[in-house]
Amino acid sequence: MNLNSLEPLQALIETLSEADRPRVVLFDAVGTLFGVERSVGWQYAKAARRHGVEALAEDLDLAFYAAFKQAGSPAFPHAAAQEIPQLEYDWWKAITRSTFAKIEFADFDAFFADLFAYFASAEAWFLYPETIATLAFFNQANIPIGIASNFDSRLYSVLRSLSLDSYFQSVTISTEVGSAKPDGKIFTVALAKHGCEAHQAWHVGDSRKEDYEAATAMGLRGILVDR
Repeated sequence: MNLNSLEPLQALIETLSEADRPRVVLFDAVGTLFGVERSVGWQYAKAARRHGVEALAEDLDLAFYAAFKQAGSPAFPHAAAQEIPQLEYDWWKAITRSTFAKIEFADFDAFFADLFAYFASAEAWFLYPETIATLAFFNQANIPIGIASNFDSRLYSVLRSLSLDSYFQSVTISTEVGSAKPDGKIFTVALAKHGCEAHQAWHVGDSRKEDYEAATAMGLRGILVDR
């Protein structure tokens, strides 16, 4: 199913009998519930100015997406739990260093520490207008909801800062699972938290490959939000 926002989910649920309703609905996070304010490049340029560096947002967007694509999956399958925060930090630091490869900083480490913390706050993000109403509807309908996201552990802070954390009964992220979408392990782990079989669940996300196709391949009902 292809939607242009989360809003039609409520009408879709209301057409179903109690027996046909999903036992859990999993949501992707970035691009589905909330997005980056303006653009990644705009936010990176804004952060760089705080450290005395000027850069064009458009150039940073291009460099960032190239670096992100080259970085591979944000998952660390052989890492101990206590190692994950540093691995997340180093993964993003490498992407950021590549993004700013042609730009000199007086203190790149200080800049990156600032940038990494900034993206754990609400300031870098915006909520899609229908997000709160959609999540509240599922809570009121007594349909459990969770998150299955290729984010890192800053997601917990972002959810709190955007006042979203109280809506979800579970949060499953790739860096903790050791597997990132489109690999299906993240769905297996998320469903186990709800004691739910794949055919009883939905997954809602904005990526055709990582959300819709990956969820469908695992037996969930995939719903693509094509904004």
